[in-house]
Amino acid sequence: MEEQHALAGFAALSQETRLRIIRLLVRAGPEGMAAGAIGEAIGGASISGLSFHLSHLEHAGLIRSRREGRFIIYSAVFPTLTGLIEFLLRDCCDGHPDICAPVAAGLSCACTPRKEARP
Repeated sequence: MEEQHALAGFAALSQETRLRIIRLLVRAGPEGMAAGAIGEAIGGASISGLSFHLSHLEHAGLIRSRREGRFIIYSAVFPTLTGLIEFLLRDCCDGHPDICAPVAAGLSCACTPRKEARP
């Protein structure tokens, strides 16, 4: 990732509502969420305010939108988020992997898989 792209991504994430939105969409996974559900989940943001924040995140390449019927579904762009993390850590250890080991361990996915609903 180039520095300019990283700056745009970090700038987009440096606002409270946008950070909440991206964390919500990361939890939602590739399926994403409808704009209305995002607004409800982050505390009932106004439609214009929510639209502004979603547009900002999309312009930075952190989320994407798709239309499903009359709904617009937003989802996180995981390769871009990964790129931001890699950008930060690319030169972190300067030949001393013990420095980055705690960071790498903290990034390992410790998620508990969701149980599928039984029919």
